[in-house]
Amino acid sequence: MGEQVVKVRLEKRRFGKEVTIVEGLEGSGFDLEELASKLKSKLAVGGTAKDGRIELQGDHRMKVKKILVEIGVPEDNIIVIY
Repeated sequence: MGEQVVKVRLEKRRFGKEVTIVEGLEGSGFDLEELASKLKSKLAVGGTAKDGRIELQGDHRMKVKKILVEIGVPEDNIIVIY
């Protein structure tokens, strides 16, 4: 994993919808499609992996951080943006 910084942030979309964005995982040995699928099933939400980032419906920043730590991303390398 190295010193790769993973950013977890919230983005507001049309009609007030919130989307949790996970960036910085490309090139880190993780399969984005597989990781997105795992996050979606653990959080019971819809989402997608595209353009080197994962998008999840709703605000799940702290839960995503916890799951990323569980799968082996160093906690110090995860930045949650509020």
